[in-house]
Amino acid sequence: MPQRDLDRTDRQILAHLQNNARLSNKELAARLGVAPSTALERTRRLEREGVLAGYHAEVDLAARGTPLQALVSVSLRRHQRPLVEAFQAHALALPEVVQVFHTTGQSDFLVHVAVRNPEHLRQLALEAFTDRDEVARIETALLFDHRRAVASGED
Repeated sequence: MPQRDLDRTDRQILAHLQNNARLSNKELAARLGVAPSTALERTRRLEREGVLAGYHAEVDLAARGTPLQALVSVSLRRHQRPLVEAFQAHALALPEVVQVFHTTGQSDFLVHVAVRNPEHLRQLALEAFTDRDEVARIETALLFDHRRAVASGED
């Protein structure tokens, strides 16, 4: 799909929806200082063009019963497409996995996990990662805190 430049209003729409995807069209229009019909048309165009790819709920992982978060760096033994794709599919199927990043550098994957406690993390590391034939090495790093950037919509 061809890429197009976003103007200030488009960037503001994206910023407002990134910060609160539940905004009504009327409220979005008021924040932008445009007519509701303009806000709706612009939002629909961003959706049609694939710039606005979806709406998501933010889940409180601690309230879900998995307050301990970690990043698991995973290095594969070989870098063949079937192995890479198999590992990625495996990781995404794990209930503890929040996100999977395929990366460059020392690690091939960075896997964000949420678990109940350190023992749960240990079991996950042993059973879901190190037991896999394609995995050469893992490292885990506990997350003390994480924040999502708040989009401003400004240049």
